[in-house]
Amino acid sequence: MAVLVNGVACKDPKMVEANDFFFTGLHLPGDTSNAVGSKVTPVNVAQIPGLNTLGISLARIDYAPCALSSQNPGVITIANAVFGSTPSIPSDILAKAFQMDTKVVNHLQTKF
Repeated sequence: MAVLVNGVACKDPKMVEANDFFFTGLHLPGDTSNAVGSKVTPVNVAQIPGLNTLGISLARIDYAPCALSSQNPGVITIANAVFGSTPSIPSDILAKAFQMDTKVVNHLQTKF
């Protein structure tokens, strides 16, 4: 019977091989000719079984040319977008979403 950790079967240590810790293809550009103009290539325990229980994953994201709408493409500061938006998001909504006191939300909004 297989032992499951995080919902993934652990491989018998006697059966582990180098390929359990290897992923090929991350260096290859993804196909961005789709409706969203991007391609995400995930690398996690599904692709590299040896990552199970290590809490490690990564992703390669390819964007089609002209798919970004910022002067600083690839960078969106979440705190600025949420707490510094204009018009501002009502503090009671943010307090509920982030499970924090409205006073804390109001304080954060003054920082942005």
